[in-house]
Amino acid sequence: MTACNSMKAPATADVAVSQAAVENASQADGTEFAPADMQAAREKLALAKKALAARDYKAATDYANQAQADAKLAQAKAGSAKAQTISATLQEDIRVLRVELDRAAAQ
Repeated sequence: MTACNSMKAPATADVAVSQAAVENASQADGTEFAPADMQAAREKLALAKKALAARDYKAATDYANQAQADAKLAQAKAGSAKAQTISATLQEDIRVLRVELDRAAAQ
């Protein structure tokens, strides 16, 4: 019983950290840019909460860690997709400026 109780606090903390990671990824547009990873994170977080309620602290910790990893991956993919969009926009702006400069130089 003591060993079981000693695992409760870390498992509870892991689930809370994972919950925050999923929320952060969602706010970073992870749902839009990495929907499969976000879905996996949410499913594993739900499993972690279910295991925590069932007092299966090892499973709760394992699922929470997996949920956190999936959420971080989704957040990273969202950041990368946004950066690529910005880069493409900047490249197009540079192209337009070069065309304008060439046109001005030709006149």
